[in-house]
Amino acid sequence: MSAALFSNRWLPLLLPAPLLLLMVLFFYLPVFQSIYWSFFLERPFGGGSMFVGWENFARVLGDDEFWSSLQKTLIFTVVGSTLAVVLPLVLALAADRHIRLAHPARNVLIWPKAVAGASIGVVFHFLFNPFVGLLAPLNSWFPELWNPRLNGTDAFITLLIAHTWGGIPFNFMILLAGLQAIPRTLHQAAAMDGAGPWRRILDIQLPFILPQLFLTLVIEFTESVTSGFALVDTMTEGGPGGATNLLVYKIYVDGFKGYDLSGAATQTTLLMLLVLIFTAFQFLYLERRVKYER
Repeated sequence: MSAALFSNRWLPLLLPAPLLLLMVLFFYLPVFQSIYWSFFLERPFGGGSMFVGWENFARVLGDDEFWSSLQKTLIFTVVGSTLAVVLPLVLALAADRHIRLAHPARNVLIWPKAVAGASIGVVFHFLFNPFVGLLAPLNSWFPELWNPRLNGTDAFITLLIAHTWGGIPFNFMILLAGLQAIPRTLHQAAAMDGAGPWRRILDIQLPFILPQLFLTLVIEFTESVTSGFALVDTMTEGGPGGATNLLVYKIYVDGFKGYDLSGAATQTTLLMLLVLIFTAFQFLYLERRVKYER
């Protein structure tokens, strides 16, 4: 394979320059600014700052509300990411077997990818409304059985369902592509040896799509830590009683409503550290079990 040649030596650098500029302005600069503010006491409307060292971290780590939000974030990340990978995997396995309506179902399952997170929150907020939503008949038969507006568990379950639904399209496409890349001769040989559908899934399909499973798991774990903001903001606003106050939403409330810029920046730094730990664990431990060539 011949390498690409450019007549101008600066052209290869100019082509990715717009993307690099956007990354610096909207990712790296805010990251470094948050780390910087976490060591200073920032005034909410400007006018100077004072270096306080690790005092912001001591204040945040001593706050019970921070640990409560962190716990909810971890539960949301683990449960939501698992559901957002397992459910598309089941759908991809069904679509790959060419069952009835599998072909039109592929198109339908991809459509939600075009829906923004805030729109998903608005739709699910209406669908799970205890009075006019899909589960409203339950309240007429069993009063107060389902009420996300007052019951924290119901509200958290609604968030998980909305997050899982939003993650289905991308993960479904990745996993289905991996399944379709498996040679059909392997399925035929296994069927001739007497292997049933479940045995073929466990011994052939799942081992071959480990790279795709690892990719979707990494993306979901990373996205679920931050993508829950749009859902919380449009569905629950952290309630009821702080039951859905994920850390990413708490940072927004503390920074933009409470004007605690230093506290919000410190929590942002801790959240980035959490994401780095998750990602490092996945790449240092899980990736070792993934084989990219067979």
